[in-house]
Amino acid sequence: MKMLICTDGSESSRKAIEEGAKIAKGCSVKEVTLIHVYEFITQYSFLSNGKMGSADSEDNEQFRKLQETSKEEAKKVLIEGSKLLEEKNIKAGTVLKEGQTSETITRFASEEKVDMIVMGSRGHTGLKKLILGSVSNAVVHQASTNVLIVK
Repeated sequence: MKMLICTDGSESSRKAIEEGAKIAKGCSVKEVTLIHVYEFITQYSFLSNGKMGSADSEDNEQFRKLQETSKEEAKKVLIEGSKLLEEKNIKAGTVLKEGQTSETITRFASEEKVDMIVMGSRGHTGLKKLILGSVSNAVVHQASTNVLIVK
């Protein structure tokens, strides 16, 4: 059995990691992978001046720094999740991806022939807190494998 555990650094994803660890210990899980997907920030969405067209060099530099910061924060989320699994004596591979979260998770799960996706019910940011996480809802509907939503 191959398991994919999703993390975004939220309390909900922490619970998903803990539940995934329990399942991995209790079942014959041969491979556990922890994934974090951070969304690509487009330069258009970044432009603060609201103008259409190309950005000036100052905007380009700020945009580049924002992208670097975003990737570094994403790495930290993945490291924290990995430490949680290590504390439970679960060896797991880690995957850091950039893209639209639900699509990236389901594509990765399909390509890697994952048997189970484990994820939290609510996301870490913005409007995702208001709904059965829009990401978890989308993964449930898009995935071609079992999905465990942890509350």
